[in-house]
Amino acid sequence: MPLQKKGLFVILIRMIVPIQILPSFLFYCYVTGITPGPANICSLSASLQFGRRQALKQWLGLFTGFFVDATAAVFIAYFLGTILNDYARYLSYIGAAYLIFLAMKMLRQDYSSESATTKKPGFFTGLFVNLTNAKVILFCITALTSFVLPYNQDFRPVLLAGFFLPFTGPLCNLVWLFTGVFLRKFFVDHAKIVNIAMALSLLLCALSLIFT
Repeated sequence: MPLQKKGLFVILIRMIVPIQILPSFLFYCYVTGITPGPANICSLSASLQFGRRQALKQWLGLFTGFFVDATAAVFIAYFLGTILNDYARYLSYIGAAYLIFLAMKMLRQDYSSESATTKKPGFFTGLFVNLTNAKVILFCITALTSFVLPYNQDFRPVLLAGFFLPFTGPLCNLVWLFTGVFLRKFFVDHAKIVNIAMALSLLLCALSLIFT
């Protein structure tokens, strides 16, 4: 990376969070993004059942939905702040209910080529998943209220953080997506076990939203 671009990158990062907490901030983004959740499981499922091209169409919807969530979180976190704590629990219940629905649907997934009659996921499927994804909404709000707002009272750093967040979770979605592409034969041969494992992952996500 050229020195001028590297210097600009450092300045932008320092505007968002202090350098001393940057590792914690990035680690939080990575761990939250890579762990099982609706977007990751849906990315894996789409790539297994319909291949990379169709899964990437859904991923564009996931990215757009994440961007909308992050932008909304900027305004909500900046103008409401700690008032959100009284209402976050309701978001958790809604998200948990949706995760349980996805888990039940996952148990009936078929990854073989004979399942082509199933409706293919696309842009709007991904968009809907993340617009109703309580994990993403709570992730964005927590990132802003825990790592950005305590150190910045100006709106610009908070907005920059909001623009940065969509490049965390969706990149992790790609990891799950391409995992499905490369391991498709294994998943087809062991479809029942895979479905149960992914359904249980979604149920664990639902429980974590309710009890944390």
